[in-house]
Amino acid sequence: MNKNGCRNSILLIEDEENIRSFISTTLKNQNYKITTASGGQEGLHLAASFCPDLILLDLGLPDMDGMNVIKKLREWTAVPVIVISARSNEHEKARALDGGADDYITKPFGSIELLARIRTSLRHSSQMQDMSLTRQKPYHCGNLTINFENHVVTLNEQIIHLTQIEYKLLTLLAKNSGKVLTYTFLMEKIWGPYTDSNNQILRVNMANIRRKIEKNPATPEYVFTEIGIGYRMAEGD
Repeated sequence: MNKNGCRNSILLIEDEENIRSFISTTLKNQNYKITTASGGQEGLHLAASFCPDLILLDLGLPDMDGMNVIKKLREWTAVPVIVISARSNEHEKARALDGGADDYITKPFGSIELLARIRTSLRHSSQMQDMSLTRQKPYHCGNLTINFENHVVTLNEQIIHLTQIEYKLLTLLAKNSGKVLTYTFLMEKIWGPYTDSNNQILRVNMANIRRKIEKNPATPEYVFTEIGIGYRMAEGD
């Protein structure tokens, strides 16, 4: 249910009938309102008229590439888009996420993973809408707390001292918890759009953050690496 007490609506843009049927049945059984399209143009038309709460998008569509669908959607809507694709190449994933997708699931996938990703995206979208109306609540996960209003990070109730860059990185990840943020996105947000494409400075800062907040940086609890793509922060309580 969304904040108005209505069933969440999902638009599925997928040309393979068997996958479309599997996803539709799975979502209907979980009480989602589902609408489907088999092509990009039809999907864009339905997105405009149907105004879904979330879009599931295959990249390999018969009439247009899914990347173009994302580009056109982002010209007028911030609706969460989860890519579902057989393209498993890391560069393809990063390209889709940098292009405006919110998440990326590689085929084949199970219903449990799909539903979890949908719940996370819908929850995150709702939080972003709430942020525009009220002060953002602190981030809590395990023993880690980030108070955005006071700019204070605590672990086990002890204040963690971060540099300005480290704090900006950590809060950016926390405000998007559960979502993969690509190297490019993080570099541009923290160091600006004209920064060097070499992400070594990002990796150094992330290593420093992990040393300060993780019990064992090699097996993190809070900040996870999506190899070749970026970083994902554990979803807050």
